[in-house]
Amino acid sequence: MIDEKIKELIALGASVACNCHPCVKFHTDKARKMGIAANDIQTAYAVGQMVRKGAAGQMDELLKTVVSH
Repeated sequence: MIDEKIKELIALGASVACNCHPCVKFHTDKARKMGIAANDIQTAYAVGQMVRKGAAGQMDELLKTVVSH
């Protein structure tokens, strides 16, 4: 079973990956209120950014393929 702090960090990273501004604000505030360390919050941000960049890169490649046909 995953504890509540880990769930909140996952939600925060997912919020970043989805570019959901209200979600990032909500989950950052909630994580702080839960006493989650700032470096753990930053790590969740970084993971979300990594996922978002990967997805954006894949979309860019798809668009190149679609345009070339």
